[in-house]
Amino acid sequence: MRVFLAGATGVIGRRVVPLLRERGHSVTGFVRRDADADWLRSLGAKAVRGDVFDADGVRRAVALAAPDVVMHQLTDLKGGNREANSEMRVTGTRNLVDAALAAGVRRMVAQSIAWAYAAGSVPATEDVPLDLGSSGSRLRTVRGVAALEAAVRETPEWVVLRYGLLYGPGTWYARGGLMADTAARGELAADGDVSSFVHVDDAAGAAADALSWPAGFVNVCDDVPAPARGWVPAFCRAVGVPVPAPVASGGERQGWARGASSERARKELHWTPAWPSWREGFAAL
Repeated sequence: MRVFLAGATGVIGRRVVPLLRERGHSVTGFVRRDADADWLRSLGAKAVRGDVFDADGVRRAVALAAPDVVMHQLTDLKGGNREANSEMRVTGTRNLVDAALAAGVRRMVAQSIAWAYAAGSVPATEDVPLDLGSSGSRLRTVRGVAALEAAVRETPEWVVLRYGLLYGPGTWYARGGLMADTAARGELAADGDVSSFVHVDDAAGAAADALSWPAGFVNVCDDVPAPARGWVPAFCRAVGVPVPAPVASGGERQGWARGASSERARKELHWTPAWPSWREGFAAL
């Protein structure tokens, strides 16, 4: 297949490009810097420079690549700026989808998240609605996710990958990463909020596999949703920072902090993560 990959040099994109090349796919990466273009070419991929916020430029780039699939792995998380990331999800996705439709591309694979679901008592499956009744910064995040997913669904064949919290080299959850720094300051609470994780290598593998998956939403998470009082101590030990005391009171989980179920990915799509649990994955950090 011919794949147009936006976000080709991000933490997932850098892993997806070699996977796609190994599987015989032609890859055109959409990048902003000459150095990134050179890296792509060193792997046998093509590169187009541009800015995803330039709608006309994105349209020209996709038309030139003439892909079978547009893959969206764009984020903007430098320094933990979630508002910038929401804008990327809204405007960047809109421009990519419009460019794909204009070029007659039928299939799109896009990155989303698995912690935007509405409240519930068990890990969320893909049919649970998004938490559009939330408020504050969470509502801004969920609205960005909703806009991304709605836009992608305009393409005839679409797969939305709802990733768990990414950990591993280059992510926030790694030695020297943003959450390691947060933990070192004593600001990572070991409370009852439940999260689902996925190793970044497993996330990249799912993205490559998704080229042939049926349309729909897919939670891409490991098999062990866990409360922070369980995973925070393990993470802190793995990245070499002091382990906080568990939150003794007022630490019960927020309703939406429920984790997500990866049953569909594993049973229906036969996705098998190399790291089925954050326990082993964290220990390898």
